Amino acid sequence: MATATKVSPEEYLRLERKAEFRSEYVDGMIVAMPGATRNHNIINKNVSGLFWLQLRGKSCEVYQSDMKVRTNKRYSYPDTVVVCDEPEFSDDEKDVLQNPTVLVEVLSRSTESYDRGDKFAAYRELKSLQAYVLVSQLMPRVEAFKRQENDWLFSEVSGIEKALKLEAIGCELKLSEIYEKVDFGREEES
Repeated sequence: MATATKVSPEEYLRLERKAEFRSEYVDGMIVAMPGATRNHNIINKNVSGLFWLQLRGKSCEVYQSDMKVRTNKRYSYPDTVVVCDEPEFSDDEKDVLQNPTVLVEVLSRSTESYDRGDKFAAYRELKSLQAYVLVSQLMPRVEAFKRQENDWLFSEVSGIEKALKLEAIGCELKLSEIYEKVDFGREEES
């Protein structure tokens, strides 16, 4: 029986920056990331594109899939990241963001419980985070958690004609645009 070897955050970053495939870091363990489906990629591109269009000319930046975010004991790759203050990075490589404003995860069966559970718990440690958005790839449904004083307010929109407003960054995501070109009839999974 093989035993897993824990590595330091510094060792993870050294290995990750040379790796051919992306991995996340969870409390000393390097965890390989699954591949993404066509629907996942379309949804994520649409979401990041909608943010980019609405935030042009503002002091916000939008990153898609390849920007790491650091929490206390984790390095994660959210599907889309928005930062609306001066970006703060861990080091001169500028590939680990420390102050995201909005994080988006496109849900899949293999990652949904992690995205809703431990990952969201870790993200809540980030004082800069104002909204956490979960996007289904199986049906037109988007869930959002908005930071309140000491709590998080949950909201959900379902149906292709609906829209989600994110006051924290002054954006509106129309589900018809999020799900443009998505084929719900095709069973995919990542």
